[in-house]
Amino acid sequence: MFERLLPHMRVNTIYNIDMDALQKQGIRGIITDLDNTLVGAKVPLATPELVEWLDHVRDLGFKVVIVSNNNQTRVSNFSSPLQIPFVHAARKPANKAFHRALKELGLPVEQTAVIGDQMLTDVLGGRRMGLFTILVSPIAPNDEGVMTRINRRIERIALYNLRKKGLWPEEEHKK
Repeated sequence: MFERLLPHMRVNTIYNIDMDALQKQGIRGIITDLDNTLVGAKVPLATPELVEWLDHVRDLGFKVVIVSNNNQTRVSNFSSPLQIPFVHAARKPANKAFHRALKELGLPVEQTAVIGDQMLTDVLGGRRMGLFTILVSPIAPNDEGVMTRINRRIERIALYNLRKKGLWPEEEHKK
C-alpha cells in the first residue's frame, strides 16, 4: 500500500536534480508543484536563483507547467511573470489536473516528470498516472497550511512503514 508513495528519485532541492540524466531518460516535460517545492509557501514571487534554474531548464528544451492545489490568485501571480502555464486548485492527487498539465505540455506520460514536496499529493498523483516522480524536501516546512500538516503526519506513518520494509534508505535522500 505505501509503495505507491515511493518517488522514483529523492533530492534535497530542485537544484540537485540532474537534468541531463532526465533528458537521457527521455523526459521532456516537468510538472512541478509550487509551494515548498519552488519557493516557500509564503514567498510570492520567484527568487533570482529559481528564475535562473527555470531559464536553464527551458534552455535544455524542457517544457514546464506548474500544478498547485493553491488558489488561482496565488498561482497566477507567481507563474505569469515567468510565462509558465499553470493549473490551480488541482486537487492533487486526483488525475484531472495531471491530465490538464500533460495536455498543456503536449507530451505523453513517459516523457514527463512530476516534482513536488509531498508524497500524498505529488508523488501519489504522479505515480497513479505513470509519471516519473521526484520528491524534494520542503523549503519552509513551518509555513505550511493545515491540510499539508495533516498530510505530513500521514507521511510520517508511511515513512515508518517503508523504512521497516527496507524501501526507504536514508542515505539516498542526501543527493
